[in-house]
Amino acid sequence: MKYQVNEKGYYGKFGGAFIPPMLQPNVKELEDNYLKIIQSEAFQKEYKELLQDYVGRPSPLYYAKNLSNKYGTHIYLKREDLNHTGAHKINNTIGQILIAKHLGKKKIIAETGAGQHGVATATACALMGMECTVIMGAEDIKRQAPNVSRMKMLGATVKPANSGSATLKEAVDEALGYWMEDPTAFFLIGSVVGPHPYPDMVARLQSVISEEIKKQLKEKTGKENPDTIIACVGGGSNATGAFYHFLDDEEVELVVVESAGCGVNSGKTAATLHLGKEGVLHGSKTILMQDENGEVIEPYSISAGLDYPGVGPLFAHLNDVGRIKLISVTDDEALNSAYELTRIEGIIPALESSHAVAVLSKMKFKKDQVVVVNLSGRGDKDLETYMKSLKDYE
Repeated sequence: MKYQVNEKGYYGKFGGAFIPPMLQPNVKELEDNYLKIIQSEAFQKEYKELLQDYVGRPSPLYYAKNLSNKYGTHIYLKREDLNHTGAHKINNTIGQILIAKHLGKKKIIAETGAGQHGVATATACALMGMECTVIMGAEDIKRQAPNVSRMKMLGATVKPANSGSATLKEAVDEALGYWMEDPTAFFLIGSVVGPHPYPDMVARLQSVISEEIKKQLKEKTGKENPDTIIACVGGGSNATGAFYHFLDDEEVELVVVESAGCGVNSGKTAATLHLGKEGVLHGSKTILMQDENGEVIEPYSISAGLDYPGVGPLFAHLNDVGRIKLISVTDDEALNSAYELTRIEGIIPALESSHAVAVLSKMKFKKDQVVVVNLSGRGDKDLETYMKSLKDYE
């Protein structure tokens, strides 16, 4: 496949494993074993059974009739919000927990931004009887309180990251620090970021999304391929899952949606691919927001899952070679789209997902087009933020 990682862990010129010496044995152990484990009959049997009977897959591909009528085309929503724990994150955590179990690990360390990955990790750890520590930015702990409560109820220890902007970047920084302190643990990364083989491993586990889209579209339309797929990108795991089996189908338009925050050029933004430069972040060479001295610029987004200063190396490569269409969405546009979806389809989306929905008003479609929007998560975690803006939509 044209856009897959190579044997050295790179997508084009992006990727690799830039890690401290004390973590190299752990990463090498994972690199040597992850494909053998994922491709084994025992893993596949247990993983598929859990996705079906525990997660609730396949997630529906819903024909959004009211949205379709409004925008004059055929719009389908891939309902990852209906998974157990309310987002796509569980696809990855269930898979990585099984890999950790095969490697004989007992303790799990994870980072989280919006909290969905933290909840999904805590859920999988409870299921498998593993000790769970989740690192979360102190700012995100405040704005995602319901998810913090869920993690604690599931038995996880939630530790705040207080440095910098106290959001996702700092959570990843401190999680890597905890891993260095205890290299016997397994670091369960939530997105297609980090040192090789994490981006490829997470991509393979999330690829179930596009695998299902192909089958479901065939049943509904007679064709496997849509014209356009739209997904939001912070690190990029939900988009990778939605795009994976379409990457080599060049006729399928892949639309990547970044958070513009208060505006791409406002200084309060998370539009990494729009503004970033090459650099190394959290163990891989990628595109990240940095100043003229190479220092990471703190990102901003109303969405806790999108305020990451980098992007997965796959997306750095896809953007570099022109395989994706890149669009940014502001906080206000995301809020508008959330209320639109809520009021005309009866679905409350996560703030991350509402960025993807907002693109519908920014693109022109033909009436016979088939458009799939990956609805990556549900919005109950964001209700406090939504309620602050409710008066503007009454």
